Amino acid sequence: MAKSDKGALSEEELQELVASSDTGARAPTGSLGMFIAAVALIWSVFQVLLASPIAPYALPADLINNSRQIHLAFAIFLSAMAYPLFRSSARDSVPWYDWILGVGGAFLALYGYFFYEKIVGNGGLADDSDALFALAGIIFLFIAAYRTLGPVMVILAMVFMGYVFFGASEVVPDQIRWAGASLRKAMSHMWITSEGVFGIALGVSTKFVFLFVLFGALLDRAGAGNYFIKMAFGALGHLRGGPAKAAVVGSAATGLISGSSIANVVTTGTFTIPLMKRVGFTAEKAGSVEVASSVNGQIMPPVMGAAAFLMVEYVGISYVEVITHAFLPAVISYIALVYIVHLEAVKNNMPTIGDRVVSLGRTIGGMFAFFAGFAVLCYATQYPVRAIVSLFPEGSGLILSLLLFLIYIALIWLAAQVPDLEPDDPNAEVVELPDVAKIYKSGLYYLMPIIVLVYFLMIERKSPGLSAFWATFLLFGILLTQRSLKAMFRGDDNPIARLRDGLLDLVAGMIDGARNMIGIGLATATAGIIVGTVSLTGIGQVMADFVEFLSGGNLILMLIFVAILSLILGMGLPTTANYIVVSSLMVAVVVELGAQSGLVVPLIAVHLFVFYFGIMADVTPPVGLASFAAAAVSGGDAIRTGFTAFFYSLRTVALPFVFIFNTDLLLIDVTWVQGIIVFIVATVGILVFTAATMGWFLARSRIWETAALLLIAFALFRPGFFMNQIQPPFEDIPPAQFEEALGSAKPGSQLRTIVSGPDFDTLEVKDLTVVLTVPEEDSAGARLDALGLILMPEGDVVRLDEPMFGTPMGEDLSSFDFYGEDPVQLKAVRVAADQMPKELIFIPALLLLGLIALLQSRRAAATSREGALA
Repeated sequence: MAKSDKGALSEEELQELVASSDTGARAPTGSLGMFIAAVALIWSVFQVLLASPIAPYALPADLINNSRQIHLAFAIFLSAMAYPLFRSSARDSVPWYDWILGVGGAFLALYGYFFYEKIVGNGGLADDSDALFALAGIIFLFIAAYRTLGPVMVILAMVFMGYVFFGASEVVPDQIRWAGASLRKAMSHMWITSEGVFGIALGVSTKFVFLFVLFGALLDRAGAGNYFIKMAFGALGHLRGGPAKAAVVGSAATGLISGSSIANVVTTGTFTIPLMKRVGFTAEKAGSVEVASSVNGQIMPPVMGAAAFLMVEYVGISYVEVITHAFLPAVISYIALVYIVHLEAVKNNMPTIGDRVVSLGRTIGGMFAFFAGFAVLCYATQYPVRAIVSLFPEGSGLILSLLLFLIYIALIWLAAQVPDLEPDDPNAEVVELPDVAKIYKSGLYYLMPIIVLVYFLMIERKSPGLSAFWATFLLFGILLTQRSLKAMFRGDDNPIARLRDGLLDLVAGMIDGARNMIGIGLATATAGIIVGTVSLTGIGQVMADFVEFLSGGNLILMLIFVAILSLILGMGLPTTANYIVVSSLMVAVVVELGAQSGLVVPLIAVHLFVFYFGIMADVTPPVGLASFAAAAVSGGDAIRTGFTAFFYSLRTVALPFVFIFNTDLLLIDVTWVQGIIVFIVATVGILVFTAATMGWFLARSRIWETAALLLIAFALFRPGFFMNQIQPPFEDIPPAQFEEALGSAKPGSQLRTIVSGPDFDTLEVKDLTVVLTVPEEDSAGARLDALGLILMPEGDVVRLDEPMFGTPMGEDLSSFDFYGEDPVQLKAVRVAADQMPKELIFIPALLLLGLIALLQSRRAAATSREGALA
């Protein structure tokens, strides 16, 4: 099928676009196609067994211990089979050189498995032959990554590898020069040990990410993707700008099960973009709405493009905490995007489609009731489960499985009462809106695996891998039986044939899941080179010095430069690799320079900050992969689509700066009541910010109104800034009185100290803000010992000796040189002052918002009367 006149790609071309970026453009038929599919299927089966409770019994111990090597071997081999190396390479056969690269790469990935005893005998260090095999392995990995991910990731990794070998050269500037490494040392670090390629990132891909990607592939194969889109379109399609609103909600739903913003764009965009164009959106704006909503899917828990699982390892907190902290910014970002679409539709007086008229209030109320009901259902599941477990401790597993089966049968019976959902044609002359009241029955059982996943994650607090296993296991049953059970309930003659169709669906879904994982597996392995370089060379300190030089020590400028560098580093990278790269290089920069500037931020906030800006690279020209995919669907200009999508994503750009300074937005140290207040206020704040950037609230905004709306949004997001101007948050006390203040402070309270002294690496004097949590001990001396602090008062000056090893302050002050000419001293001590609640700032902000609303509503009414008279 040829391209249309407007430049949009055909359905076949769009599927090839997704395949070339996500699953591989090569799809040979016959025995070769069966072989590749069989390898992908074996990979999925291995990963499911690895995550299952029976793994210690079903798999040999050496396979479990070397699962990272096996994971990478599958990824390299399948990349050679599925992804052509050159544009001219055949799409229906595998050239001889790809067999060499595939088999050779798999062998080299398994080198540590085959020669495990030899490597252990050498103390984990590479000898000359190990180093050569490791170097060959890295070369094969780079080739696989190039064909799968494109050149950007490989070039970045090669630059870092070059720094490992040539960083000691006199050509390298003194500021970034390091001692250098031999081939054996570098290869031991990068390939033989778990510091580089086979490090944390590949381990997370092996343990957790595969199961979640497989879960998404199976859920989509079962028909959930089409169900979510239909439900969103049925609920919102009748509103002004309805197709765009449906695109946002549909992309949010599919983003939950998709690890790829490009696939998200094409999956939902092929339906929503043509409909958006029909109601008045330009090709670029239609594509931009889809890009903004699809990329937002990567920040939406529970998967977050696999970054959530990496954050667990990097930040050192539980998975539940990660998704709790990430949830609110993602939700309010989607709410703001719906509002952007609404304002675009109102500004341009766009028509509605369909023949149903439903009030906006009822629609919002219905959607809120659905999501609230779903959340309550997930939470309330624990009570009957606990009751059954307490009543039947021995047979509770069998009883719960039987109950789950009966619920599934009931929901399948309900689905059989209505026809199966077929994808709609967005280009049909008459667009019929789905009736939610009729179609919701057809897919309620799709919610069961999601409820099981949420239950095990949030209530049982099981590991992400085990939780995904049980949810995936339930999906196996759904895919196998849904067709035959529906046929039986509908009175069809041959339900057994439908069982065979279900088996084919299951196998196809497992193959899809494996092919979707090729790029992620290779991305995490290649990114391990960058992580290994950082740990081997200390390049992170160089990045901190570079950003400090650019920003001149200004905190806001520092954050802006970190955001820009994260955006640049993320260009052309898939979400998972993107996060690994930006977190490895940029997190330490924000933590160190922030502490020097008096900003002490929880580590999860910093990780989310760099992650948000990293994924914005999918939107932003000149790379903007998602924007190019959307332009291919809409037929619009890719660069204009990217810039418009970036403008629509301004709220995603603003949110990281907000939660760096106001961690309440991440629900850190807040109660349930405070959390609800934060959600309401943050939602109002993001809507006000959106209205300001769009230049339209209830009517077109005047310049002073736009400025006032920005001020209101700032006040709602950072009320503490204004309250701090009224009442200082801290009271300064002389350093000489520190021990007395520590002794009189309540246990668990905090003291802020500013420590000044020479940096261990540069010997330049620096300031560092350290927050002390007051220990439980009774006396000041005991508390000093618990913290590890050794004070040496000299009049009004309080010098510090090197803290005791293994104590809290020993780690916090490790960057100081305690044996140089300049002393390390306590420069300032601050204790929390009594301050009025910062929430009082909301009152004048909301009053000003009400004034603007009153003025604009009068203008809007006057304009409406003039239009009626005309």
